[in-house]
Amino acid sequence: MLNLIAPGHRELERYYPLLETEFDSEELLSRLAIHKGMLNGSIEFLVLREEESGMDAGCALVLTKNLYGYVDLKYLAVMPWFRGRGLGVELMRAIHKRYADSQGIIAELTEFDDPDPDRLKKLRKFFARFGYEEIPSDYTIRGVKANLLVKPMQGRADVVPIAHRVIPDFYSRFLSPAALWSMMEIKKSEE
Repeated sequence: MLNLIAPGHRELERYYPLLETEFDSEELLSRLAIHKGMLNGSIEFLVLREEESGMDAGCALVLTKNLYGYVDLKYLAVMPWFRGRGLGVELMRAIHKRYADSQGIIAELTEFDDPDPDRLKKLRKFFARFGYEEIPSDYTIRGVKANLLVKPMQGRADVVPIAHRVIPDFYSRFLSPAALWSMMEIKKSEE
């Protein structure tokens, strides 16, 4: 049986090196920022644990606190020793169940260089399988385009009119204004 748990700061320290190998350093939040967000309740670090073996199968980092009722699935990773077994699907289902009462789940797909040239295509297909829709955005992380996908839960998929406010609101909960604006640029999309 698989259980989604929020283990805390010690487990984040244990898994931060995995995040460093899975995500570009330019898009990776610092340990300090994540710990600060966990302390003030604006970030949840989640682990998918296989109860029979006691092994962790995957992890996710979710930005949870904002004025609009959405959550932001910032990072999602399956442990290398569990890949190819459908556990990414199980992790995504568990996340959807955990945040079923939210307005929706936003996922960020960045266009940083990747050894796999088809990575974005695969990720879009994976998220589309769960009902995520890509929305127009003019959002960059350290100058690199970030694509926004939205899965409506209680709300609507069309968050385009407010996306330029929702994204910075997530990050303002644990980043200083200077860090926030040096990391990202968001322009209001023309409708």
